[in-house]
Amino acid sequence: MTILASEAAPWPSQMAGRVAAFGAEAAVDVLIVGAGINGAGLFRDLTAQGLSVVIADKGDFGGGTSAAPSRLIHGGIKYLETGELRLVAQSTLERNLLLRNAPHYVRPLPTLIPIFSWTKGVTAALRTLLGSKTAPRSRGALLIKAGLAMYDFYGARHRVMPTHRMAGRARSLRDLPALTPAIVATGTYYDATVTHPERLVLELIEDGLADSPRSVAVNHARVAMAPDGRVTVTSALDEGARFTLRPAIVVNAAGPWIDGVNAAFGEASKMIGGTKGSHLLLRHDALLRELKGRMIYFEADDGRICLVFEYLGLAMVGSTDIKANNPDSVRCEAVETDYLLDSLRRLLPKLTFDRSQIVYTYSGIRPLPASDAKDPGLISRDHATPVLEPAGARPFPILSLVGGKWTTFRGYAEEVADMVLGRLGRSRRASTREMAIGGGRDYPRDAAGEAALIGRIASDAGIDRALAEGLFRRYGTRASRIARHIAETGLRRPLVHAPDVVEGEIDFILVEEHVGRLADLALRRTTLSITGRMTTALLDELADLAARRLGWSPARRAEEIAETRTILASRHDVALD
Repeated sequence: MTILASEAAPWPSQMAGRVAAFGAEAAVDVLIVGAGINGAGLFRDLTAQGLSVVIADKGDFGGGTSAAPSRLIHGGIKYLETGELRLVAQSTLERNLLLRNAPHYVRPLPTLIPIFSWTKGVTAALRTLLGSKTAPRSRGALLIKAGLAMYDFYGARHRVMPTHRMAGRARSLRDLPALTPAIVATGTYYDATVTHPERLVLELIEDGLADSPRSVAVNHARVAMAPDGRVTVTSALDEGARFTLRPAIVVNAAGPWIDGVNAAFGEASKMIGGTKGSHLLLRHDALLRELKGRMIYFEADDGRICLVFEYLGLAMVGSTDIKANNPDSVRCEAVETDYLLDSLRRLLPKLTFDRSQIVYTYSGIRPLPASDAKDPGLISRDHATPVLEPAGARPFPILSLVGGKWTTFRGYAEEVADMVLGRLGRSRRASTREMAIGGGRDYPRDAAGEAALIGRIASDAGIDRALAEGLFRRYGTRASRIARHIAETGLRRPLVHAPDVVEGEIDFILVEEHVGRLADLALRRTTLSITGRMTTALLDELADLAARRLGWSPARRAEEIAETRTILASRHDVALD
């Protein structure tokens, strides 16, 4: 490859050498367009099979739809009523595997379902199961009991959590006094939450790069096909930085942008018909005391399933389900905020809810298959992989990853990887089923093991134990590398405006984790924004560290701050003073 810009090209330092090794043009096995959870999961699987793979994203890794989930790893209990039993079976298995393979970010979540009748919904559920396009508007105790029993059955493989239990009205209200007295009972089962989804995407990519020295991952990049069928990857930050590929196969993992990517390769398609899901983060201590670490999974008045649970010290509330098709402008609208707050008021009438409690909002487009279903909740959450075979000047097939969800990314990646291997005449040489992810590798099995590891991290790096514990909670076993970086650089000073974080931790992220924009650091590599901690002063402090490490000019630094402030205000309702 030839870099046509200055030596300060925007490819991350850990990628520059790999890109340069391509020379003027490189033949690779697979090009993946889109580095969300599906693309990153496939990248990790294919590199584990010894393939040469390039993954490129027009934004940041995990920065699109994959940054906007309900932060659940769940078996899809609601899919039982739509008859998607195969999807429930796969989802419960994948949930259990993730609890083992990514224990630093995926954790059990006890879930309570308020029940408002004994028998309602049975007839409507049977109609839906048989293909009706009208979802049941109420789910009574008999229906929920049957559903939870089926859920336990499907979750038996590699089970790591308890089975469900039911409780009557009196017991339920003693346990959760703020709950509406209109309930007749509650059911409790177990699912899981993912605390750092954007970082889990990054770790899948990092694991793939470690497996395959011939593979490359680039963010903030544009992909285009030349008339002769070659593919050019150009930096979105510097037009002069580019490289050329001859891929044997292209995988379109662009989520809600799939049809646009196919169009860029000269193929008209209508594969995606997504819906928008919006969420609120509330600062509400009284609500957290009621929740006691549980999620409440409840019906709104219109039958839509909503949820509320504790997320990093805040209350996560979601989600809406509205047909939408423009992922570049999606945001939580005022009507959605009102809908979610009103739903909470009816569920928990003894508590108060208002807009002043909101510290962060976000919204994303679910990359669902195009559908004529009138109720967005009935659009299948399953996945499919249509193939555009080589045609005209395009010498490679395009496999498009349509649908899917966070929980099933590994299983879906395995299916697609087997398709790719078959087309290339290669055999699978490694399974990802028991493969730990990133900081979940060599993770302690109990609290005593965690305490011992934290002590070793502190001792080996010569850092304070409290800092070592903070790193472990944020990064799992990857904390050892970060602690060594802090020790080697001597950057031990706490950030002035986030004193639980030290400069060396941020410096490690800037050096090792593909940061191209200030927003990558502020919104995805750290949780400083989503937890409501971001201020003008903290953003300036992060910009100073990034400018120093990445060589930004004063003008570039100012541009990055302005862009990040715009994103926070327009996409997340965070107006910095």
